Amino acid sequence: MSENFILPISPNDLSNLCGELEKNNHINPKDFDKYHVKRGLRNDDGTGVMAGLTRICSVEGYYILDGERTPKEGKLSYRGYNIKDIISNCVKEERFGFEEVAYLLIFGTLPTAAQLENIRHIFGECRKLPDEFVEDMIMKHPSKDIMNKMARCVMTLYSFDDNPDDISIPNVLRQSLQLIAQLPTIMNSAYQVKRRAYYNKSMYLHPVDKSLSVAESILRQLRADKKYTEEEARLLDICLMLHADHGGGNNSTFATRVLTSSGTDTYSAISAGLGSLKGPRHGGANIKCAHQMDYIMENTQDSTDDAQIRDMLARIMRHEAGDGSGLVYGMGHAVYTISDPRAVILKNSAKKLAFEHGFEKEFLTLDAIERLTPEVFAEVKGVEKVMCANVDLYSGLVYKILGIPEDLYTPLFASARIAGWCAHRVEEIITSSKIMRPAYKSVTKSREYVPMSDR
Repeated sequence: MSENFILPISPNDLSNLCGELEKNNHINPKDFDKYHVKRGLRNDDGTGVMAGLTRICSVEGYYILDGERTPKEGKLSYRGYNIKDIISNCVKEERFGFEEVAYLLIFGTLPTAAQLENIRHIFGECRKLPDEFVEDMIMKHPSKDIMNKMARCVMTLYSFDDNPDDISIPNVLRQSLQLIAQLPTIMNSAYQVKRRAYYNKSMYLHPVDKSLSVAESILRQLRADKKYTEEEARLLDICLMLHADHGGGNNSTFATRVLTSSGTDTYSAISAGLGSLKGPRHGGANIKCAHQMDYIMENTQDSTDDAQIRDMLARIMRHEAGDGSGLVYGMGHAVYTISDPRAVILKNSAKKLAFEHGFEKEFLTLDAIERLTPEVFAEVKGVEKVMCANVDLYSGLVYKILGIPEDLYTPLFASARIAGWCAHRVEEIITSSKIMRPAYKSVTKSREYVPMSDR
C-alpha cells in the first residue's frame, strides 16, 4: 500500500486560513426567513418543495387535510405497485425479486417470465469487470472507504467505454444495465482489498458466477468458502428490493437527476449518487444506527428492559449520552409518519433469523427503541410528534445476522439503489430539456476594489 499524500500546510497556516474562511462565509440565519428561502428544499410544514414529476416511485406518509399534514400509514410503490405486494409475491413463489424490481423501475412494467429470464441473463453476463481492472484500479490503490472506491471505479469505467458520452436512450440503457450488474462486483473487490491492506487479513477474489441472482452472487463473492443458505440469500434479496428506489426527491436520486439535467455522461451522474448516499444524513445513517445499538447495549445493564432504555433515550436526547448529537438514529423520517413500510418488512423478515442465530437481544433492543422513542421525545422535548422507525433502524441488524461487515452496510444500499438512479436518469433524459438551476440570493453588499498597496 502506498503512503498517504497530504499537502504540507502547517497547522498554524491552516488555522489562519480557516478563520478567514469562516469569517467571510457567515450568513445571518434571519436572512433565510427574510428572503423566504426554503432551506433543504423544504416547506415550512416539513414537506418537500415540488421540483419535478415522476412515474417511477411513490412515497406516501401523510395527506393534506385543510392545509395541515395528517399522518397515515406509510406506503411505498414502484410504478404503482405496492412494495409489500411485490415482496410477498416473490416470497410466496420462492424466487428472487431484485431483478424483477430493477426491470420494473427502468422499463415501467412487470416483466413476463421470458423478459425476467432475459434481464437475469444480461446481469449475469455483465457482472464481470474488464480484464486487469481489479488489479490496476483497486488493488494498486486500496481505499479506507468502500463508497469512495466504488465512485472512483464507476468513473474509471468511463475509460473502458467506446461510446461514453452518447446520451441517447439505447446507449444510456446499455450503460445502466452494465453498471447495475458491475457495482456489486466492484463493492466486493474493494472490500477484499481493504481487508488485506488495512486489516492485514486474507482477501478472497472469487470468479463471478453468471447463473446466480444478484443476492446470491453478493454472498458468494463475500464469503471465503462461497457458501450461503437459501434463507440468507432470500433475506438479502428482500433488502435489495426495499432499497432499490425511494422517489425522485431523496438526496442521491435528486443528485443523479441534477447531473443528468446538465447533459453529462452516465458514469458522472451515477458517481454523484454514490457520493450523496455515502453521507451520514442519507445512506450512511445505517452505520450510525448500528453504532447506537452497540452503545446502548454496552452502557445499560439490560438493554431489553424498558425502564433502562427509556432512561438511556432521554439522556441521548439531552445530549448527555451517545455521540452528543441528541439524535436517536433510525427514528423519524421526512415523509413517513405512522410507519415506514420498509422498516415493517425488514423487522418481520429479520425476526425469525434473529432469534435462531443468537441475535435475540439485539432485536429486542431495537424493538424497545422503536416503541419508546416517541414517548420519551414528548417528555424531553415537550412536543407530541408522530414518528416511526425508518429503514435504517433494522437494516444494520439484518446485515449483522447475514455476517456482512459494517464496511459494506452503505455500499450494499448503493448496490440496490443504483437501479433507481438509472431509472430516474432515463426518465430525466426523456421528459426534461432544462438544466436544473435553482436561485440563490446574494446577501453581499457591493464593494470598491482595493489596490494591493491600500489593503
